[in-house]
Amino acid sequence: MKSFVFLTATLFLVAAVSASAYDEDDLPYDYYSKSCPKLECIVHKKMEEWIKKDYSLAPALMRLHFHDCFVRGCDASILLDYEGSEKNANASKTLRGFEVIEDIKRELEKECPKTVSCADIITVAARDATLAVGGPYWMVPYGRKDGTVSNAKEADQLVPMGHEVVTDLLELFQSKGLNVLDLVVLSGAHTIGRTTCESLQYRLYNYNGTKKSDTRLDHLYLNYLERKCRWASEYVDLDAVTPKKFDVQYYKNLQKGMGLLLTDQLLYKDSRTAPIVTALATQPDEFGSLFSASMVKMGNIQDYLSTDGEVRLNCARVNSPTNY
Repeated sequence: MKSFVFLTATLFLVAAVSASAYDEDDLPYDYYSKSCPKLECIVHKKMEEWIKKDYSLAPALMRLHFHDCFVRGCDASILLDYEGSEKNANASKTLRGFEVIEDIKRELEKECPKTVSCADIITVAARDATLAVGGPYWMVPYGRKDGTVSNAKEADQLVPMGHEVVTDLLELFQSKGLNVLDLVVLSGAHTIGRTTCESLQYRLYNYNGTKKSDTRLDHLYLNYLERKCRWASEYVDLDAVTPKKFDVQYYKNLQKGMGLLLTDQLLYKDSRTAPIVTALATQPDEFGSLFSASMVKMGNIQDYLSTDGEVRLNCARVNSPTNY
């Protein structure tokens, strides 16, 4: 029991130290307080409308935010739509929610023209998507600019596809200013949402070329997946127990060998991440707080090598010189 309490305290210490490192570089919370004071009300209303029609858009928009931030920072480069852009990368082929962002953008252009960036819209939409499925609320800092470059090859190189080992994931997260706690906490977003069977069929039928299944999978869960995933195009819930509830069941599933993606299950097998999984599995309130903090950190990822940026009028394309 003492070791468990110590582990919990350690988690919060790591979180506090990590958060304090970002204080100087944080974006402001009041960026639109005068230029677009109704921003959050407009986004919240639109998100309620869309998610009421299609609940699956909530995890889709959280995933869209993740994909955006891990390639060139949180600059809405994932929304640019042309041949060779991130949106058309192999890693992006199952992304959804673009129409939601465009709808919000159109409404904001009516209220406060040429003011709110698409990058900020994705970020606050991800927050409201989390809230809509029972997740935590957090304040969103604003002031991101929209990038003018989007490259499919970069997306395919950087975005995890579900078969990486923990070391690969840690190196990727560290390159973005995130740490091991952020990795485990943000992976908890897989408590909701779904993926295609294509991403896990190799675990069911030919893991590591053995022509057998991955032995880490719980046998009853394996039987279910073999029936469910006969076709690569089928969808399967990331959390088989409470797929529409934002909770800590994801971590409990890992302890039972029910991590759908290999990257998820390995978090419980690696000595650097397994203790965090164990702690979070029984602490839903702490998970919510840590998830909020990690989402803010992820939303602050910027590409400091890029000096350009704008506020797009249409999120799918860069502005022309005549737009302003």
